[in-house]
Amino acid sequence: MAERTSGRKHWDDFWKRDRDLDEIYDNDGRIPEEILKRMDIGGSVIMEVGAATARDSVILAENGAVSVALDYSHEALRLARVAAARAGVQLFLVCGDALALPFRNNSIDLVFHQGVLEHFRDPMPLLRENVRVLKEDGKVLVDVPQTVHIYTLIKKILIAMNVWFAGWETQFTPQQLADLLREVDLGPETTYGRFFSPSLAYRILRELLMKLGIRMPLRPVILPPVHRFRTRLRRRIEASFLGPRFGYIVGIIAVKKRSC
Repeated sequence: MAERTSGRKHWDDFWKRDRDLDEIYDNDGRIPEEILKRMDIGGSVIMEVGAATARDSVILAENGAVSVALDYSHEALRLARVAAARAGVQLFLVCGDALALPFRNNSIDLVFHQGVLEHFRDPMPLLRENVRVLKEDGKVLVDVPQTVHIYTLIKKILIAMNVWFAGWETQFTPQQLADLLREVDLGPETTYGRFFSPSLAYRILRELLMKLGIRMPLRPVILPPVHRFRTRLRRRIEASFLGPRFGYIVGIIAVKKRSC
């Protein structure tokens, strides 16, 4: 059986599934949170590559950024348009290729992508394009699946069975990701990690039941005191050295080095 790949039609079909925007998990605000902790983005030109629903770009636009959301899936951009309209903000939606960004050299203050790099067997062309459009001292945020997690094991099994939703994808340790960024003259400044919330088990169960027509809450809260305690505990672990090493996500913010 030939291994499935993910192309434009694959993602158009994925995003046009009969599902409201509110039924799709977002990133729990982690990317805007990491950016806003470290940058004054007022008036900055920020581009999200592989934006999908672009909800992170919407939050950044709400905080004063000039937000560009780029994707090659028309269906993804349709959802991004809905997200922007709901928030009442302006997003500049661009249908384009991540490997040939339709922007000038040295024109963007921040480039970020989540859930994108792992779909490229050779990640270097994508990262070089990120660097090309960045201004000097501009930043890149790359957010990818982390290697040491049960999610990765499940994913590898499903890929081997040829039933993984994205066809093929990979994952990275924090060190592997940092090394890739250094290869394209980016200097890693900070690393973060995140754990699933709600749990991976709940998300799998919810997805299976949706296929049977049974809808469960996106983010259930059964016992509020327990939920608050678990949230505090999770955030403390994420903020420790354990977060980037054992979370399901690892992200790095890196700065473009000045040319000599």
